[in-house]
Amino acid sequence: MDIFIQQLVNGITLGGMYALIALGYTLVYGILLMINFAHAEMFMVGAYVGLFSLKFFSDPEWGAATLGLEGMQQFFTGSIFGLIIMFAIVFIFSGIVTGLLGMLIERVAYRPLRNAPRLAPLISAIGVSIFLQNAVLLWVDSRAIAFPNVFPVVNFGYGINSLKIFIVVTSIILLIGLDTLVSKTKMGKAMRATSQDRGAAQLMGININKVIAATFFIGPALGAVAGIFHGMYYGAVIFNMGFFPGIKAFTAAVLGGIGNLRGAMLGGFMLGIIESMTAGFISTGYKDVVAFAILIIVLIFRPGGLLGESVVEKV
Repeated sequence: MDIFIQQLVNGITLGGMYALIALGYTLVYGILLMINFAHAEMFMVGAYVGLFSLKFFSDPEWGAATLGLEGMQQFFTGSIFGLIIMFAIVFIFSGIVTGLLGMLIERVAYRPLRNAPRLAPLISAIGVSIFLQNAVLLWVDSRAIAFPNVFPVVNFGYGINSLKIFIVVTSIILLIGLDTLVSKTKMGKAMRATSQDRGAAQLMGININKVIAATFFIGPALGAVAGIFHGMYYGAVIFNMGFFPGIKAFTAAVLGGIGNLRGAMLGGFMLGIIESMTAGFISTGYKDVVAFAILIIVLIFRPGGLLGESVVEKV
């Protein structure tokens, strides 16, 4: 029973990260019917921005200390209140930087191809992914970099600790916030209208370029948060860290129903729990096999995903 609870907690924690990344895939697909394969690199960039931000605020031999701001570092690392403020700044800053990068990529690499055949933006996305990965490899470091260990980890038993609680609670808050944004706000209504019919939305006065740019800001910003969580959870970041989480998150989006926000959330948590349970009770070597086998079974019997709609094309 103890092992079951531990693996369940690990799966929910991992699922929260998958869900945050999966939302970026499903947001872009819902509006542009495009798979943004560069989104995994947004996750990686966000992790690096978070890494250097935390070093700036907490490392006494790096960042703020070199500018004579030791007092600021002592404030951020000397109390729980300071840590809360520091992490809030790091998450917001990383989200903004990564979101702006997502908007830049959309403007430069995707918008000129918006009316091109569907294969063209897909190839462009793969090119952007390779460019970003190699840019970090050449300009930052090819080796893994240790993530600052500044979060106070308190163990509560059964594999539950303060870091896992923080990741799960923050992920759920962000997921609820995004769902509320899309369903209740003016921008969310514009996003849903653009998703249903871009031409009609534009005729109704909606600035679809603004809506799409906002989509490319929100998705990478959530991916950046997931990247920081990944660095905190595993203790290191590396230039190719986005590949497997990106594939898993895309799988989660398809499992839940690509284009459906709540489906992406459900798929993320399901995939995380399935992986964790397989690793705990069967073998770590089979966790990916079982996860993708379940995905194939779901798609065979429900091609639209668990919460997606199976649309029949009429000729």
